[in-house]
Amino acid sequence: MRKNSVKNTRINSEVLKTLAELFRDGIKDPRVPAFTSVTDVEVAPDLKTCKVYVSFLCDEDKISDALKGVQSAEGYLKRELARRVNLRNTPELRFYVDNSIAYGNHMSKLIEEANKNIKPDEE
Repeated sequence: MRKNSVKNTRINSEVLKTLAELFRDGIKDPRVPAFTSVTDVEVAPDLKTCKVYVSFLCDEDKISDALKGVQSAEGYLKRELARRVNLRNTPELRFYVDNSIAYGNHMSKLIEEANKNIKPDEE
């Protein structure tokens, strides 16, 4: 199976949807903030590994603790994923922090500040 095949795309979307539900309802670890999002999932074509990109809405110093909390829940997430999604192999989950949402917010603030500094006659 190729990486960008229709089947792989369908599996990625199903795994993403299931993991998002599990993060919303299932993880009870206090290190994981309530506003945790699964932003992307990349399941390998052989279904052995799965890269899970996670975004946290918390302070920068708490992100490493939140990632450790997510990694400690890997067994639960993998078990529930196997129960809910019918796959030949349940992939090994690897978690990565996705800072794209925080970076987008930062860029929006910079653009707003730049627009405030423009004088009306310069427009």
